[in-house]
Amino acid sequence: MDVIETMETCSAARYLKPDPVPQELIERVIYAATRASSPGNSQEWDFIVVRNPDTKQKIRDLLAPRFKAMRAGAQTGRVTSRMIDGATHLAETLNEVPAIIFVCGPVAYPPNAPQEQFVWSALYPAAQNLIVAARSLGLGTTFTTFHMFMENELRELLGIPAEIKFGVMIPIGWPQGDFVKVKRKPVAKVIHWDKWSD
Repeated sequence: MDVIETMETCSAARYLKPDPVPQELIERVIYAATRASSPGNSQEWDFIVVRNPDTKQKIRDLLAPRFKAMRAGAQTGRVTSRMIDGATHLAETLNEVPAIIFVCGPVAYPPNAPQEQFVWSALYPAAQNLIVAARSLGLGTTFTTFHMFMENELRELLGIPAEIKFGVMIPIGWPQGDFVKVKRKPVAKVIHWDKWSD
């Protein structure tokens, strides 16, 4: 599959089948993640892959009621409402997804004076590579910030040191539906040639 086609059909998959994903495919998407660029080629990223059913159940039990409470106060339009419906479904069935991947890393660059902004310069490109690679293999993923609802508990549950930053929490599995083209603004609306212009 052409890489551009892969990117343009890398839609968020929030409805995933419980069917297992072979370990070699998870290792392959993480291999792709580690092909990303990073500041000074520091490669300061780590990937926690949660497959244990009990651990997934604990994460689901922490997340689902908190996400539901947050949703209760949200006012949304039709498109956002559909997205939140999908996110709610994912939160409530997180224990059933084959694996959850946490993309994390330390504040470690530059070595002589580490700054937090460089963490994200490493973690987000790696996470993007991961979801594009997953799509190329027919696997569904979505970026989530679910970890923000339960960061302290996750640190304890997964043994994550305090100095490690969470980038993205990515459920991965076989999608229940078809991949669709992502909807984005026309390129002409976001390009500024030579200087900023309206």
